[in-house]
Order: sequence, then C-alpha cells, then structure tokens
Amino acid sequence: MRAKATVEKPSPAASNAANEPLPPAANAPRVRPPRSLDGLFRFLTLIGLGFLVPIVRLCRGENPRAQWRELWQSLGVPLLAIAVFLFAWSRLSASIETSLGHIPGPLAVWEQTKALWEDHKAEREKAAAFYERQAKRNAEKLAADPNAEIVTRKYTGKPTYIDQIFTSLKTVFMGFLLATAIAVPVGIFCGLSQTISAALNPLIQVFKPVSPLAWLPLVTIIVSAVYVTSDPMFEKAFLISAITVTLCSLWPTIINTAVGVASIDKDLVNVAKVLRLPWTTKLFKLVMPSSLPLIFTGMRLSLGVGWMVLIASEMLAQNPGLGKFVWDEFQNGSSDSLARLMVAVLTIGLIGFVLDRLMLTLQSLFSFGAQR
Repeated sequence: MRAKATVEKPSPAASNAANEPLPPAANAPRVRPPRSLDGLFRFLTLIGLGFLVPIVRLCRGENPRAQWRELWQSLGVPLLAIAVFLFAWSRLSASIETSLGHIPGPLAVWEQTKALWEDHKAEREKAAAFYERQAKRNAEKLAADPNAEIVTRKYTGKPTYIDQIFTSLKTVFMGFLLATAIAVPVGIFCGLSQTISAALNPLIQVFKPVSPLAWLPLVTIIVSAVYVTSDPMFEKAFLISAITVTLCSLWPTIINTAVGVASIDKDLVNVAKVLRLPWTTKLFKLVMPSSLPLIFTGMRLSLGVGWMVLIASEMLAQNPGLGKFVWDEFQNGSSDSLARLMVAVLTIGLIGFVLDRLMLTLQSLFSFGAQR
C-alpha cells in the first residue's frame, strides 16, 4: 500500500509570531525625518532675502525643476532688470551734457563711492593721531606735575560721508520715536472713543498734508527761543530736524492705529464688558494685540515719510547728515559733485529699503497671524 503524505498546518500562535515585525537591531542607524525649515523660509522672505529659499531647497533636493524656476523668478529677473537699468544708464548718461559735464555713469559713481570711503578712512586716521598726540602730551604733563589739570579735547575734523549717514539715522530714529510715542496713544484714544475721534479728526486732516518746508521755519524759531542752555545735550540743528520729522511722520501712525482699534471684533468688546475687565487689562490683552498689524503698518508708513522728510529738513537746518551732504555737493559745483550726488541718491534709497524691511520683520515678530 502507498503511504499517504500528511501536511501539518501551522498553529495560530506560530502564524501570529511570523507576521509580527522584527525588532530593530541595537546598532542600526536611526533615520531622522527631514527637519522643517518653513520658519526660516518665512524669515528670509520677510527681510528681503527670499531668493535664498529656492537655493536652500535645491541643496535639499526638493523638486529641482520647480526650484530653478522659482530662483529665476526671485533672483534672475531682478538681476536682469538691474543689468538693463545699468546699461541704459551708462548709455544715456554720456549723451546728456550739463554745466558740470556729462551725467556720471555707473563706473564714475562707483569710483566716487570708493573715494568717499577712502576719505573716511583717512579722516579716522587723523582722529586717531590727534588723540594719540593728546594722550602723549597729557602723560608728559602729569609726569612733570602730578597735580596738573588735564584737559581732553574732542577731535573737530570735518564729518565724513559715513559719519553723515549715521547722523541722519540718529536724527530720523529720534523723530520717529517721538512720533510713535505721540501717535500710538492718540490713535488708541481716537479708536476707542467716537467723541475724541470727532474732535481730533479735523486737526489731523488739516495738519497731515503740511510740507516739512513749512514746518521748518516755525520749528527753528520755537527751538531757538525755548532751547537756550550753556551746556546743550543736543545740537539745535539736530533737534530742529528731528522735530520736523516728528511733525510730518506721526499722522500715518495715528490714522492706522485709530482704524485698527476701531475695527476690533465687537464680540470681543462685549465679552470684556461682561467680564468687567479693568481698563488696563482690556487695553493690553484685547486692544493692543488685535490692532498691532495696523499699528505697525502706520509705523512703517511713518518711518518712510520721516526718511523722505529728513533730507529736506537737513538741507535747511544744516544738520550734518545726508541732506547737508547733498546741499554742499550741489553748492560745490566740482567735476565730482554729480557723481557724489548720485552716490547720495542711491544711499538714501538703499537705506529706505532696509528700514522698510526692518519694520516689516518687526511687524511679523510682534503680530499674531499666519506670517508669525
């Protein structure tokens, strides 16, 4: 007889054991998921460096074709436009003749930029030599007479172009901070009270379009009459320029703050009334967080207005900033004056762009929203 072959069926316990995943080896390398860089990408976009985002994504190997397209759009097109602008500038400048010669092209402007930087370094060397000689004289005087009176004098050389840039920045920030300190509280009160808004709105609409050239003589007369001291903390020209910036730049912040406070969700206001929140709690927990985006929008506009106003005010007040540099070069009338004026124009534009991106970044950091 032929024997029958028997096939044993696996038990349920063995089947389950076979289906269970094997435990990882003790020395097996751990695979970490790729780290998200969305926060970094948003920050780079906010500060005007968004063209770095597709470069980083390309390095990470994320969809190269799409990243190259994005890189061309964010970096290639602007660089091409700048190249076309520089080419047109160099061609057209040679065909325009003025009383001071041809309009300077990009190369001439770049040469004057380097010359201004060399002037700054030479002036700093003169200042360092002056203080070194002064310290040596004082040391010799003390060696001869330990009780001798030591007088330390400040270097009084001419301000360089770099010094004038920092003077303008200090002036505009002084005026901007004064304008913000006045405009934000006034805008909050206007937004919270229709009576205060109705009272101040005519004054805001009247003074908002006044030119800095109209404010400057009044500010000069008032500061000269009031600011009389033998040991002034600030120069009069500095105060005149800063106050003029304040008077011209506070209106956008007032208007935007008032609109932001007035547009708060009425349900939130009613909840605050029902809970009987203190006025300070309502202000700092409800009003300010809800209106911060529009407050920062007004501050951005105010800073831009202040930077434009500053140049005109420095020209007339003779505050040693960029405005005075422009005026002095205009009065100088040398062969290099046109190129130096172009350097000042480009500097003013670049600084204005940086200030705007700075305010936009601060708005993102202190506001609640999708960009945070």
